[in-house]
Formats: sequence, C-alpha cells, structure tokens
Amino acid sequence: MGERRTLIERLKRGDIPDVLRRAAEGEPLDVEEVAGEIVEGTAVFTLNSLRELSRPCVIGKGLRTKVNANIGTSMDSADTEVELDKLNTAVEAGADTVMDLSTGGDIDGVRRKIMAESAVPVGTVPIYQAAIESQDRHGSIVEMTSDEMFGAIERHAADGVDFVTVHCGVTTRALECLEACGRIADIVSRGGAFLSGWILFNEKENPLYADFDRLLDIAVRYDLTLSLGDGFRPGAVADATDDAQVQELLVLGELVSRCREAGVQAMVEGPGHIPVGQVALNVEMAKRICRGAPFYVLGPLVTDIAPGYDHLVASMGGALAAASGADYLCYVTPREHLGLPGVEDVREGVVVTRIAAHAGDLAKNPEFFMEWDNRMSRARKALKWDDQVELAIDPKRAGAILSECGVEEDSGCTMCGEFCAIKFIDKYLGVKRERHETH
Repeated sequence: MGERRTLIERLKRGDIPDVLRRAAEGEPLDVEEVAGEIVEGTAVFTLNSLRELSRPCVIGKGLRTKVNANIGTSMDSADTEVELDKLNTAVEAGADTVMDLSTGGDIDGVRRKIMAESAVPVGTVPIYQAAIESQDRHGSIVEMTSDEMFGAIERHAADGVDFVTVHCGVTTRALECLEACGRIADIVSRGGAFLSGWILFNEKENPLYADFDRLLDIAVRYDLTLSLGDGFRPGAVADATDDAQVQELLVLGELVSRCREAGVQAMVEGPGHIPVGQVALNVEMAKRICRGAPFYVLGPLVTDIAPGYDHLVASMGGALAAASGADYLCYVTPREHLGLPGVEDVREGVVVTRIAAHAGDLAKNPEFFMEWDNRMSRARKALKWDDQVELAIDPKRAGAILSECGVEEDSGCTMCGEFCAIKFIDKYLGVKRERHETH
C-alpha cells in the first residue's frame, strides 16, 4: 500500500482527485482555480481521507456560500431515528454539510449512523463528548484530562468525521479579557464554557492551544479539516466585537498560520450575535486577521428580541455576512434559544439560510449567480406558474401555496386577479409596439 498523502500534498503535485472535480461542478471557479485556493488556505475541502461522499463540497473564496445544518441528540431527546430523519430532511432541503452535536444517548452510535447515511460532509464538536464522558468518569467536566480531550478528537477522526470544531482560541489571556469586559451574556458556547471552566479550575492553559501540534498530527493523519471555534462569540448584541472576542480571533489567526505550515486545512468560526452595523466589520476583521481563511458564521443574529423567529433574524445577518465575504453559514432554526429543533424546524432553518446565502452570493458575484433569479423573473413575466414552482428554492412549499390559491397557467395570481399588473402593462406595451411597427 502506497504512502497516504494529504489533499494539500496531492494538489501541490498537480494531482486533483475526481471527488474534488465533482465538488467543483457548478461553482464560479474551475477545478484548477479551486485547487489553488485550497493550497493557499483560502478554501477547504471537508473530506476525511477515510470517507467517500456522493455530495462533497468546497468552502471558501470565490465559491458559492455553503450552508450547514446542526442536528444531534440531547439528554432529553436521544432518539437516533429522529436524528436520521433530521439528517435526511436537511440534505433534501439543500444543506451542504451537517454537524452532529449529540450530547445524549449513545453518542458514538448516533455519530456512526449519521455518517453512514449522510451524503454530505459531517462535522462534530468532540469536546462535548469528552466533557460528558468526564462527567461520568470523574464526576466533573473540569477534571477531564488532556489525553481525554485529544482522545475524543482522534476517535471522531478515526470514525471518518470530515471536520471538527476545536476551541483552541479559548486561552488564559482571552479569559482574562472576558472577565474584564462586563458582558451581559458571558459565554454562550458550550465548548467555550467547558474549556473556560477547565482553565479556571485547573489553573492551566487550554491543552488544545498549549499542545496544538498534537492536534495538527491528528489532522494530518486523517486529512481532517479543523474548524477553529469561537468559544467567546457574543451571545448578546451588546457584547459584540469586545476585547474577548477580538483576543480570541487574534489567537485563531496565529493558529491558521500554524495549520498552513503543517499542511492542515483550516477554517475560522465567527459570531454569533452582532448588530447590523457591525456585521461587515466583523467579517472584514476576521478575514484580515486570519489570513483569508474560510469564515464560518452562526447567523449572525442581529437582534435578541425574536425567539420563535430567530431563523429569520439569522438570515438577515447571514445575508449581510455572506455579501461581506463570509463563506459558510450555520443555520438557525425557529427553536433557537428555546429548545431542540424538530424535523420541520430543520427544514425551515435550512431553506431560510440558503436564501440568505444566495442573497449574499448575488452581491459577491452577480454575473454568475443572477441567472437563477433571471430565470424566475422570466417565468413570472410569462405567468408560467409551474416553471416558477420548479425554480423555487423550496418547490414543495411554493407548489402547496399555488395549489391552495387555485391559480391557472397564464392567469394572474389571486392577489391581483383581473387587475394583474403584468398582463395589464403587457397589453398596452403590445399596442405601442404594434403602432411603432405600423409606422
């Protein structure tokens, strides 16, 4: 058996695997340009060397903005079949990746079943499992050992996980900044909270930062993409862009450089709760500090007052973030801040986030991405209702509404009926054209 090479090593030799060629189909860049961005570190191809995927994807500079859906069990709801339903619903709705954030039941079993069934890349947050197992083993999360943290990461990688969130920027210095900030919401990241508690209890540096080379070794072995997590992301709009968030980002910029030196693919995670006026600033700041690494944002949510509608709040921030250069949006569902999402919440979250991603793409590359919109606009102009349904981002919902309204082909919708603006002006524009041709 020949020596296994990482994707970056292969690309540097001019060896472009067929799976990357498939992933590049339908992108604004050709596969050679995509390969160049991966080598530069401005794009990532989230595919564990142990895995095969029918729907691979590339994330980063010059590419379509990708959408992630979070699924996974909790202590209160640990039905594996429900999570598989969520997986299939997310993929059917157009999610480019999923993350299994399971914290309840047979965590290993859930992850392995999700990976076996998923057509898209799968990510995880191994520190969750390490913390839960430490609670069971030691009676406390903060007593988990460094070996247990890295052991969980390697177990996930060995199972074939394509990318992992690792909160390496949660450092002693960043925690000091957090304590000085006087935040409203303190820490809302579970991984960030677990590691901050560990630092405070053990009075030691975060092992994921202090022993980052160990993490790089695991990543190289499995061609594992590192998603450098934002443990100090703001959980309230008032906390946005504070010293703790920026200090963590500075550390992540340093770690991006170390990843590139080691030939490891890396992307950077971002906020969180950010008011509208700071979204573009945050994207530009992250891109500059982190050397243009792909930027992966949760939302951002642009106000705190809309529980039950936070998927819409996040889509507002997501569209702005994507337009400003964010490469990857993590969905938010209607149950964000309220509870574990159900299957229909997953579908709603994916579709709304895909709309935000496409809106951002229209700003970044209108020449390429406007074609879809133009086809829809032409179908509307021609009152071709079936074509409009087929072109809709959610044909199932568009078709159901059309059926309820009882609209017939070539007729106006039930909003305007006989007073349809398109039909009315088309009539008189037609008369004008006839007069012009006659004369």
